[in-house]
Amino acid sequence: MEQPVVLITGAGGNLGRAVVEELAPKGARLVCVDRNQETVAALVASLPSGPDVLGVEVDLTDMTSCLCAAQKAHDRFGRIDALVNTVGGFKMGPVDAPGIDQWDALMMLNARTAYSISAAVLPSMQQRQHGRIIHIAASPGLKAGGRQAAYGASKAAVIRLTEAIAAENRIHRITANCILPGTIDTPENRAAMPDADTGSWVPPSAIARLIAFLVSEHASAVTGAAIAAGGF
Repeated sequence: MEQPVVLITGAGGNLGRAVVEELAPKGARLVCVDRNQETVAALVASLPSGPDVLGVEVDLTDMTSCLCAAQKAHDRFGRIDALVNTVGGFKMGPVDAPGIDQWDALMMLNARTAYSISAAVLPSMQQRQHGRIIHIAASPGLKAGGRQAAYGASKAAVIRLTEAIAAENRIHRITANCILPGTIDTPENRAAMPDADTGSWVPPSAIARLIAFLVSEHASAVTGAAIAAGGF
C-alpha cells in the first residue's frame, strides 16, 4: 500500500524514533504517540517537512486515551494501516513479597499497554479488512531466568496477546507479529552496563528495518510469529 498510515507508540524513545526515521523517508504517514506532549512535539518538529505526521499525547495504560488516539488518527488520515507498539519497560527482582509491586508495574507497562492500543485500532482494521500489528516482546517471555519473573511474565503476555490477535483476525486479513530483540544499543543501556561487550548489541535501526518489512505488503504471509532479533 502506498503511503501507509502507521501509528507508532513510544515514538519519542530510542526504538520509536528509529522506526519514525525508517518509515518517514519511505512516504509513510505517521501518527507519533508518546505519553509526553513536549517529547512528541519535538519529534514532529525535527522531521523534514515532507512526511505527513501527527503527534498525539496518549496514556497507553488508559483505554479511553487509546481510543481517542485512534480517533484522532482517523480524523486526520481516514484510516490506520499499521500499529507499531514500542512501549515497554524492564526491571529485575526476586519473587518475594515486595516484588508484587514490580509485578503489577510491569504487567501494566508491558502487557496492558499492548492490549489497550491493539483493542483501539482493531475495529477499523477489521472493517477495512486490512491491518498490520507489531509489538515488541523479549526472549524472557519464552523462558525466564532468575530475577525475571515479572518481566518474563509481562512479555509472555505480549506474545500470547499477539498470537490471539493473529488467530482472531486471519479472516479480516490482519497480521499480528512480535519481535524479540536482544540488548538494544541505546545510550541508556550503555550507561547502565558500562563494562558490557556491546559487539552483539542490536542497533535500533536494525529492528526498525525489520518492523518496516512487517508493515509492508511483502510480509502479508507472516502472522502470529515471535521473531528473534538477537544480533550476533
